[in-house]
Amino acid sequence: MDLSLPRLRMLRELRRRGTITAAASALHYTASAVSQQLAQLERDVGTRLFERRGRRVQLTDVGVLLAEHAEEILASVERATQALEEAGESVTAKLTAGVWASVASGLLPDALTALARTHPGILVRTRELPPEATAAAVRDGALDLSFVIDYSNYPTTWDRGLERAVIAVERIYAAVPAGAVPAASVTLAELAEHPWIVAPAHSHFGHSARLAFQSVGLAPRIHHEVEEQATAMAMVAAGLGVTLVSDLGLALRPAGVDIVVLGDVLTRTVSLAYRTNTARRAALLIVVDAIRTAAAEKGLGADTALSAPADVETVPSPPDPLGVADGGLGLG
Repeated sequence: MDLSLPRLRMLRELRRRGTITAAASALHYTASAVSQQLAQLERDVGTRLFERRGRRVQLTDVGVLLAEHAEEILASVERATQALEEAGESVTAKLTAGVWASVASGLLPDALTALARTHPGILVRTRELPPEATAAAVRDGALDLSFVIDYSNYPTTWDRGLERAVIAVERIYAAVPAGAVPAASVTLAELAEHPWIVAPAHSHFGHSARLAFQSVGLAPRIHHEVEEQATAMAMVAAGLGVTLVSDLGLALRPAGVDIVVLGDVLTRTVSLAYRTNTARRAALLIVVDAIRTAAAEKGLGADTALSAPADVETVPSPPDPLGVADGGLGLG
């Protein structure tokens, strides 16, 4: 009998979530792929694990029994992996991290380059997900760790099965068309005349922005909803409106965009989330430290006093000799 760990993980998720579609979504596979693998698991075991009830698949008694053991097996494998990592003379591990665009661009390159020099045995693979989905992927075992966000006006509900390490605190700025706001700072209310480009309301960034608007009695004219900060700033460069941008978004600002200090102070805290039962895993702690160091070197450390960088006081648009406004950083 061959009990494949990936298939046991799929079985566990099916039991937890009730449908193949939900299990596939949690594991970032297609429903068809999960269905095929579960069918193979049933053949491997040699007995029925599932029965169809209408359009749903339900576990048989044997399926439930195997799913219960799968929980124990997968937890035991995780503990064994951690023990082997700690037993070696040097730390060797493979970790998968959940990221979104701005942290992948702004923090990871420096952190992973430094990590490769100091701990070449640790390999960090990344998977880009919406910021709203990363913590759940860690909880469900699809990721070893992930970046998560809390906005100062919109703290997220925390999962008690996870722990987190604060990595960075970012300030939010206004990004406006070049020359549109000559002042050193601006309030949201003072930008009322401009059309807005914001993240969708279902996203953390988009919801936080709308709460900020509401807090000052502003009913913004939202002309464009886009996920990526790069897209939003490209639209700003084209004169289509104004947007909000975080510290990690400043470096990839396109030509035609000025960055202005926002008088309505809005911040967001970037943390790394990981499962409580892995909180002492040596490789994970080394990765957390490398990323935290990269953030501190950019002036974004959790202990850094929040103030506008010296070069952010109506930062003029950079030159664009080719007339091309390009960007590439996510709103997440």
